[in-house]
Amino acid sequence: SPGGMLTFCLPGGADSAQLFLSKLKLWRAAVSLGSVTSLAQHPASMTHATVPVQTRKQVGISDGLVRLSCGVEDCGDLIRDLEQALGKA
Repeated sequence: SPGGMLTFCLPGGADSAQLFLSKLKLWRAAVSLGSVTSLAQHPASMTHATVPVQTRKQVGISDGLVRLSCGVEDCGDLIRDLEQALGKA
């Protein structure tokens, strides 16, 4: 069934996370997650952009952290989109 959250860190930090998000075709960048549409977020530059870097690190929000909220799109299409974006990041 649709729905679910994924969180992972890209080893290249903020640059890799931003590049990854820019290469997604089906996932949409969003500050708020949880919708019928698949959404992607980079907390360090979105929801926690005003939080000092040291504080973000203390609470586990690295510069490479990405959060995904899976929507109702076809699972295979979403996986292929993630694969192609990860291959470019």
